[in-house]
Amino acid sequence: MRIGVPKEIKPQENRIGLTPESVKVLTSNGHKVLVQNNGGFEAGFYNNQYIKAGATIVDKTEDIFNDSEVIVKVKEPLNNEIKMIRENQIVFTYLHLAAAKELTEGLIKSKSVCIAYETVTDDNGRLPLLAPMSAVAGRMSIQAGAHSLEKHQKGRGILLGGAPGVDPATVVILGGGVVGENAALIATGMKAKVHIIDKSPERLEQLKGIFGDTIIPQQSNKVDLKKLISECVLLIGGVLIPGAEAPKLITKNMLKLMKRGSVIVDVAIDQGGCVETSRPTTHANPTYIVDDVVHYCVTNMPGGVPRTSTLALNKATLPFLSKLADKGCEKALREDKNFLKGLNIFKGHVTYKAVADVFGYKYVSPKEALANSF
Repeated sequence: MRIGVPKEIKPQENRIGLTPESVKVLTSNGHKVLVQNNGGFEAGFYNNQYIKAGATIVDKTEDIFNDSEVIVKVKEPLNNEIKMIRENQIVFTYLHLAAAKELTEGLIKSKSVCIAYETVTDDNGRLPLLAPMSAVAGRMSIQAGAHSLEKHQKGRGILLGGAPGVDPATVVILGGGVVGENAALIATGMKAKVHIIDKSPERLEQLKGIFGDTIIPQQSNKVDLKKLISECVLLIGGVLIPGAEAPKLITKNMLKLMKRGSVIVDVAIDQGGCVETSRPTTHANPTYIVDDVVHYCVTNMPGGVPRTSTLALNKATLPFLSKLADKGCEKALREDKNFLKGLNIFKGHVTYKAVADVFGYKYVSPKEALANSF
């Protein structure tokens, strides 16, 4: 199979879809891999490494798309890329379609086969291709929040861990999933006072087992959220409904309860954000202020640490890509119910229910789509 890896064009996105090591695995199995010139440079992966692994270096993005059966990316295709996607071409990347109507429309019109990393599952219902980037984003959220709290960043001027004779700051983490757990790992390490809010008592018990008395776990239907956000200086939005738009848990009116210079880091921004006042930002201009509260809403947080992120992502995605390349797309999906859940769009049809529901498209189940093969 011919696999194409274009250079990412989203602002400040320096990750790449495949490492040289992953390329070597694919080429050793007889697949042809095209990598765009210097596509991995900013992540510390160089052309000569890709060539040694058996890849062909291609200068133009158009040639990557024209000559490949599968396009492997990190972030969702932007407008210029959508125009290059061909009918029946396979696109394997993060898509986050529930928060991207224009992208969804473009991919439907392309009649391509779109498999989203973030909705592939495992036997326990977890999201193995989303987990590594959620872990990175969760850890980065505390770094970003701590930096944004500094006075020259227009924050409150507070050190999360306090100082001798000074109490630590309060951090509230919405969601106890992978993002929340990894945010807590860094926040507790910085000696902050950490509250984790989640709807699942079982998950809160797990987190209590991991962190002990260094966190305060609280069930979402029993907590006074307004009181809690009035006490915190850093709020982390880590809520996820797989493949669907994030619920708005913090309203604009609630911002008035927060202290001046407090910080919100909305990791859920890829799925629309869990704060009403959140809007997408970039690494170049990561923050803005609403009602004296600093908002950090970078949509590709792991892109700020591209080498770590690319290595972590490839460990998760390569087994699925290998299966797809070795068996062919439709056979690979039919034989693996977890992989099949990654199918969001199939040849003009929406095959992920949450996406169909949010935009009013007719939903076609992945099994039905493959059976009819349109």
